[in-house]
Amino acid sequence: MADEILVIGCGPVGKATVAQLKGRTVRVAQRNAPNELPEGVGFTRCDVLDAASVRQAAKGASQIVLTIGFTYDRKVWRTAWPKAMANVLTAAEAVGARVVFVDNLYMYGPQTAPLREDMALKDYGTKPAVRAAITRQWMKAHAAGRVKVTALRAPDFYGPGVAQSHLGDLAFGNMAKGKKPMLIIDPDQPHAFAYLPDIARGVVSLLDAPDEDFGQAWHIPSAPMRTTREILAIGAKATGQKLAVTAIPMGLLPVMGLFMPLLKEMGEMRFQWDRPYDVDASKFAHRFWSDFTPLEVGVAETVKSFQESKIS
Repeated sequence: MADEILVIGCGPVGKATVAQLKGRTVRVAQRNAPNELPEGVGFTRCDVLDAASVRQAAKGASQIVLTIGFTYDRKVWRTAWPKAMANVLTAAEAVGARVVFVDNLYMYGPQTAPLREDMALKDYGTKPAVRAAITRQWMKAHAAGRVKVTALRAPDFYGPGVAQSHLGDLAFGNMAKGKKPMLIIDPDQPHAFAYLPDIARGVVSLLDAPDEDFGQAWHIPSAPMRTTREILAIGAKATGQKLAVTAIPMGLLPVMGLFMPLLKEMGEMRFQWDRPYDVDASKFAHRFWSDFTPLEVGVAETVKSFQESKIS
């Protein structure tokens, strides 16, 4: 029987990963069935917060891709993330499956240098501290020989089908409708953004990697950082529009957070947007590949996807 890959979570990254695994034995697991799956891809109902449910879903899998998300609420994160990670690690150990965890970069906390995989984990705030804690969870499990785990870390990402993103509905989505892009970040700070298909390609690279490449984290290669305004200008050029951006001043987040819970949650993440935010992916580039998608290509494809979705 062919090795089966179980993708837990079928959001944008999960869908993109499944698409790049065409021709292989793949199954998706989450609470509700996706609206559509490629032909031949199986589905198992699974709640990552239910240990028995995860153990059942993991049966038959030789590798697990963990690409889940929770409501952007620190109270939810404090309890849900450690529990979900524990359930997946236990289930993977039970069936002897390797785990590729699609992660972000929160665990480094505020930095002024390009982010590297060897930077210390920071118990900063709530959400960064939670990401540091679950990193220690999987690292401990791997070091103990319980399960082979690796993490692919990506900065904020964009791409076709990515709606909930700083470059999603309110940015390129608005642009596709002929409206002004709206940002709740500083549009003039340089920032690294990863392209969704590149992240999925990185996941596949790790799935195909030997065990020696597990037990560590990897940063996905992405285009050199640019300001969000410059990136939106690429989209404006691709659509023949004149760029005009509406941006909420970062200094207003604490005040607006009193009335808008999401903005309150974003307050502790201001360190990602009040300074240049660069990512060193040389480790991954030297081991696997470095030909990331240029912004000019990725942005054009993203805007096109929003335009097509508007028409349909």
